[in-house]
Amino acid sequence: MNDTASEQLSEQSLRGGETTVESVSEEGGEEGQPWTIYQFIRDQALFYSRETLDHIVLVIFIYTLLCLVLYKLLFHRCSRWLKLVRKSRLPATANRALLVTAHPDDESMFFGPTILELRRRNCRIFLLCLSDGNYDKKGPTRRQELWDASESLGIKPEDITLLNATHLQDDPAVEWKTVTIANQILKHLEALDADLLVTFDKDGVSGHPNHSAIYYATASLCLSGMIPNKCKVLTLESVNLCRKYVSILDLPITLLLSTNW
Repeated sequence: MNDTASEQLSEQSLRGGETTVESVSEEGGEEGQPWTIYQFIRDQALFYSRETLDHIVLVIFIYTLLCLVLYKLLFHRCSRWLKLVRKSRLPATANRALLVTAHPDDESMFFGPTILELRRRNCRIFLLCLSDGNYDKKGPTRRQELWDASESLGIKPEDITLLNATHLQDDPAVEWKTVTIANQILKHLEALDADLLVTFDKDGVSGHPNHSAIYYATASLCLSGMIPNKCKVLTLESVNLCRKYVSILDLPITLLLSTNW
């Protein structure tokens, strides 16, 4: 009797142990299952995100390359027939050129190649800078930099005019009056007997309002017929980033566009 009872107890204990083990393993599986699903979802998301990012980068690269190729074909090889871009060469007979800039360093940053080409043709260049570049309180330093850069470019010190007028201060927030700039340009054109005027276009290359103001003053002189007949007017063309990149790859480039008034 006792043996039978003990055997039953042992069987129950064993069954209980099995039940306990099974329940623990089942609970552990239920608890581990969400973590496994989370890892799976995270891994899949990272995988597809990387693939998607790779495809986006590849598409952008192909699109950019295609735009550059099409631009080069249309604007560089077919422009003669399509006449999409109207380029102008520097006048072969220019002997005295007036370059009008807004700040010291404009002559080097934007007009350096033009100055060098004119000097190569033995053209005398007069520089009219309408402000001393004192926006950051570095007027004297920039003034000296202007003289040093101009000397390197072949412009004589006596051919440089640097204005320091209260109404033409280096400040993008200050409006430069068209009449004031036009009077300065006309005065120098007549005094120097210049046969070529070079300056910014309406976008000012960098978008600086002071640059654009010079263009509008020049345009007003042309529209009113006050520019001397023998004087040709050239403006530096503002181009987009894509075209700048293509132009760098396709040197030499044409920097100046003739303006028909």
